[in-house]
Amino acid sequence: MQFSEKAPAKINLTLDVLAKRPDGYHEVEMVMTTVDLADRIDLTLLSDRRIQLECSASFVPDDSRNHAYKAAQLLQEQYNVSQGVHLYIDKQIPVAAGLAGGSSDAAATLRGLNRLWNLGLSLDELAEVGAQIGSDVPFCVYGGTALARGRGVQLQPLATPVPCWVVLAKPPIGVSTADVYGNLAVDRIQSHPSTEDMVRAIDEQDFGLMCSSLGNVLEEVTLSRYPQVRQIKELMLASGADGVLMSGSGPTVFALVQKEAKVHRIYNALRGFVKEVYVARMLGGAEVKVLA
Repeated sequence: MQFSEKAPAKINLTLDVLAKRPDGYHEVEMVMTTVDLADRIDLTLLSDRRIQLECSASFVPDDSRNHAYKAAQLLQEQYNVSQGVHLYIDKQIPVAAGLAGGSSDAAATLRGLNRLWNLGLSLDELAEVGAQIGSDVPFCVYGGTALARGRGVQLQPLATPVPCWVVLAKPPIGVSTADVYGNLAVDRIQSHPSTEDMVRAIDEQDFGLMCSSLGNVLEEVTLSRYPQVRQIKELMLASGADGVLMSGSGPTVFALVQKEAKVHRIYNALRGFVKEVYVARMLGGAEVKVLA
């Protein structure tokens, strides 16, 4: 028996950090949405309890360091599953890019195993398991668009944003999320994004307000340490992007664009600067159905 699950990338339309929490995490407020740049997870049933993982990208770990592997382990242990799984990840989302690729793989694995192992769990129950893996996993379990609070796992679903093109560019560097948060002086953040304006822009389908409300306080850290990220932002804006922002802790930067002619101009300008450039559409709506 075999199932496949799609694992879409996510981007942050806003990312605000409010305080350092006693548990070591940061108190955040952010609006996240999915785009149709996605990995694919193929899950094949094994009769014994083995968990095997293969990936199209050779440098991705195939053991418990991998979020998808960890998701299978956790689900198997918590629900006392006597079967195993072979996971194959067709990797399309760039790694360590601020696009929640690993978290989305874990979420897709949880959804797929729920079917493969016939567990009958709700998305809420899968999200609870996912929260033990990483703060972005619960959002990725549901998909769509959401306002996230707390350490990122308190989710409020939002409407689907205005459809548009998303051009993503990743410079050839890896950025550690822990390192970026560790170097963020929360009490010295100069400008906080307006989450309220972003939510209103989405509710009112106001593309202009959505672009002007983009904001990410982690840019202060990443842009100062990695000038390539700032150069990508400037190049996107100079090429006519309607709105530009770094996603997550970076280093990927995305441009929101309504006119297709601009997409080609931005893509071509970026390809002369970095290798990894992707054109996607904003998904925004939850594709996942709640299981009984």
